[in-house]
Amino acid sequence: MSSENRFHDPNITLSRIYTRTGDEGHTALVGGQRVPKDALRIEAYGAVDELNAAIGLAITSIPEGSPPLRLLAARLTRVQHELFNLGSLLATEAADLRPGQPVITAAEVTRLEQEMDEANAVLEPLKSFVLPGGGRLNAELHLCRTICRRAERRTVTLTFQETTPPEAVRYLNRLSDALFVWSRLASKLMRQPETLWQPNQG
Repeated sequence: MSSENRFHDPNITLSRIYTRTGDEGHTALVGGQRVPKDALRIEAYGAVDELNAAIGLAITSIPEGSPPLRLLAARLTRVQHELFNLGSLLATEAADLRPGQPVITAAEVTRLEQEMDEANAVLEPLKSFVLPGGGRLNAELHLCRTICRRAERRTVTLTFQETTPPEAVRYLNRLSDALFVWSRLASKLMRQPETLWQPNQG
């Protein structure tokens, strides 16, 4: 977060994790509404939460090394914070959104596009589709990409039923592309081969 301090800092205390309030299959949104745990809104931010965890796992596979690898780790960590902001947005009905609440904006979408352009400038053009693998980090980032696509699908479904800021879907769409590009960049930086799809190898 820049010095702009666009969002309020968290004002929570987590001293006891279990509450027993969800034992009957319901949970609370930011506005206090009780909804089923399989509601579309819960499915959407639950997939975002899963993506955040998968990115955390991928970060642990980045070895300490060159500045480009450290930059990749820093960008993925920033994305984790942005995903938490997105989760806050998806956990809040439109009428309950308040100034200073963490959200995703067009600026985050634009930054992902710029970072993809920067990475693509040092990568060889693809002549086939890429299969996940060649190295652990590559495979983990591809897994993140597929989870991100699922989070995007869940969020799209939510937008057809409830009012949702368009930046939510746009961000997830760009992030899935960024994760693909970063998987390729990881292979290049770690000098690991990419596996290209060859239809006749099946």
